[in-house]
Amino acid sequence: MKRSYKKLLIFQLIMFLILILNSFIHNILGNYSTIIFLVLTTIAFKFIFGIEKDRHRFTKDIIFDVIIFLLTFFLLYYLSGIIIGFARTDNYYNVNGIITFIIPIIITTIVKEFLRYQVIMKSEGSRLLTILTCILFIFLDVTNPIFYNGFASKYDTFIFFALTLLPAISSNIVCSYLTYKVGYKPNILYLLVINLYQYLLPLVPNPNEYLASLVNFLLPILLGFKLSSFFNLTMDEEIERDYNKKGIISLIIPTILVIILVYFTSGYFHYYAVAIASGSMEKVISKGDIVVIEKLDAEYEKLKEGQVIAYTYNGVLVVHRIVRIIKQDGQYYVYTKGDANPNEDNYVVEQDTIMGTVKAVVPYLGLPTVWLNEI
Repeated sequence: MKRSYKKLLIFQLIMFLILILNSFIHNILGNYSTIIFLVLTTIAFKFIFGIEKDRHRFTKDIIFDVIIFLLTFFLLYYLSGIIIGFARTDNYYNVNGIITFIIPIIITTIVKEFLRYQVIMKSEGSRLLTILTCILFIFLDVTNPIFYNGFASKYDTFIFFALTLLPAISSNIVCSYLTYKVGYKPNILYLLVINLYQYLLPLVPNPNEYLASLVNFLLPILLGFKLSSFFNLTMDEEIERDYNKKGIISLIIPTILVIILVYFTSGYFHYYAVAIASGSMEKVISKGDIVVIEKLDAEYEKLKEGQVIAYTYNGVLVVHRIVRIIKQDGQYYVYTKGDANPNEDNYVVEQDTIMGTVKAVVPYLGLPTVWLNEI
């Protein structure tokens, strides 16, 4: 083994030792402690090994592909939110939110990916050192969760493996691969967007733990497969891709679709869309259709018999037809029935639970989200 390889191996083993102590003996790597640790490690690496500059030729091309990939992901993810539901995030646009969450994520991501690039470049293609680097950065991502999890039950162990370890493994394998192929900048873009969107956007899809685990595990793998086709191009194919008009269009279209989808699914606006998960309104509205709902905005006097309305009952969204309306003491009470149901619903819909009236039906568009929810 080369002398430089031995020095790098010792450097990695020292980092492993620190992370082991942090995971199993005493936790010292909080948000800003992790930043200090990574910065000091990078400085030490510079003095021992020197710094490699990122001079990859096709970095801009890959960054463009990453942007398209992320826009497509958010388009599909927010579409799934029509059926799995949305959650309103806390307001992180304050001093505490920025200092506690946003700034640490930004700095940690940038420094970590820069350090990953330096270690992988100094490995000079050594399979052993590259694998150890990947394991090291996986351990870096899970060191604090290991300490705080406790593993007191099988459920705690499962949650750690499903929500923390498996996503960390897939993310770091793909990021290490991309670092070796095209540098650290595309990784920084991808990780910042994926790690920050839940703090920056006011409304995000609300998957259960199993679906969240699946998404977090598969997403980096799908990105790796998408970009691998770029790396597999031959020199004869001249990797000079034209990102003028076609490139701009391919970027604008998913951006517009994401904005439209967020607009219609957020519930902030006068019209929004939901997917239908049952067949109680066949043949007018089928399972898997999407309905466009117009908010009532407390104008309950607009309700009429025969209208199809959307309301919540026991926390579940229901889309049924009004069969009669009773006004008593200034309050509206509505009786409903699904067109495909033999009997009227055995409950009264109070006005405060009515979300709005159905204005349009889009066939089949909600089927993917219904299937996803039934997995």
